[in-house]
Amino acid sequence: MPDPHPHPLGLPALAYADRCVQLGVRGGRVGALDRYARLYREGRPDPLLPPLCAPVTRRHASESGEGTVLKFTQTVRRALTSSAVSAIDGSGGLLAVLGAAPAVDTVEIESVLIPMIGKKRGRSYTLCVSSQVGCAMGCTFCQTAQMGLIRSLSTEEIVGQWFAARHIIERPDPDAEIRNIVFMGMGEPMDNLDAVMGAIEVFTDRRGPGLAMSKITVSTVGRTDGIARLAQRIPDPGWHRLGLAISLNAPTDEIRSRIMPVNRAMPLAQLRAQLEAWPIFGGAHMCVEYVLIPGVNDQPEHVEQLAAFMQGSAYGGPAQPRYPGPPLQGLVNLIPYNPRDASPWPAPTEESVEAFMAALSATRVYVKRRRTKGRDQMAACGQLGNPQTRRTRSVPV
Repeated sequence: MPDPHPHPLGLPALAYADRCVQLGVRGGRVGALDRYARLYREGRPDPLLPPLCAPVTRRHASESGEGTVLKFTQTVRRALTSSAVSAIDGSGGLLAVLGAAPAVDTVEIESVLIPMIGKKRGRSYTLCVSSQVGCAMGCTFCQTAQMGLIRSLSTEEIVGQWFAARHIIERPDPDAEIRNIVFMGMGEPMDNLDAVMGAIEVFTDRRGPGLAMSKITVSTVGRTDGIARLAQRIPDPGWHRLGLAISLNAPTDEIRSRIMPVNRAMPLAQLRAQLEAWPIFGGAHMCVEYVLIPGVNDQPEHVEQLAAFMQGSAYGGPAQPRYPGPPLQGLVNLIPYNPRDASPWPAPTEESVEAFMAALSATRVYVKRRRTKGRDQMAACGQLGNPQTRRTRSVPV
């Protein structure tokens, strides 16, 4: 029987070392810190450790103008082990050996490596990670929502996506580093916030991946309770520059409630008030994501309504509703809709995307366009997840 051992992908370095000391793991504190750093930097686990992350089972490559987009999947148990549950609640459970269950009892995590060309023409990768298998939010335009929620991922399963991308799979450009992490894969991060915040602590640990906090973005459909809770961490040392992305996708409550059920409980006025309260420090950023869906949210009046949401009391146009607060300190990220399976809508035309972007810019809203990558391999925004992996009963959030 091997010694009990905390999971090194589920804890930052100092917490991992403390747990090793508490459990009497051979090597003590110094050995634990050395083992931790070597694991993250070289990908070579100490013989003391069992298998670390879920096995990579599938890869899908797709070409884009900036390089090869790579979607990969990892197989995990359908039900969380007791150790993974304790990792989610922050207690630093013992190491779980994942992927060993029969195939009928497994599901897949999907992650995407997205190539980016920087200002100096150097290539790096953004890693899009999942926080859940499936999603409970029910957004009608999203592939993942068609699965329902199967379960949340533990901290080590979230970090395991980085470990697989960095040390296990063969990246199309092995010299390009993973410089950004976005929680924009499967799931609603605010519904699994303990594990997400735990993963962020690991991602930014200097003995671990060592990413800058400004290179990490958490995306949400607009769970105002989760945004408020995450905002409490931002004043903490090291957390000031965490990025926040809000999946808005509609400029009125009527449209948004129709395509995003969360809006019925947390409407736009409540969401905007929470965004106004988000603490902004130097270098931090807030991104309002707007998926452009033909015939749903792409008309001239929607431009004006979106401008009113962004500008608040500074808005001078005719749109209704109006918002009394100050302008939001962020930008609009315009995303052309990527059709899901059996989608009721097509992708927008290039002309309609450019026209909407130009009209919104004319209202003095700062808007950027997200380039479509991986659509042909179901690896683009809103396309992750296998709808056939559907649970027959709901899972509590």
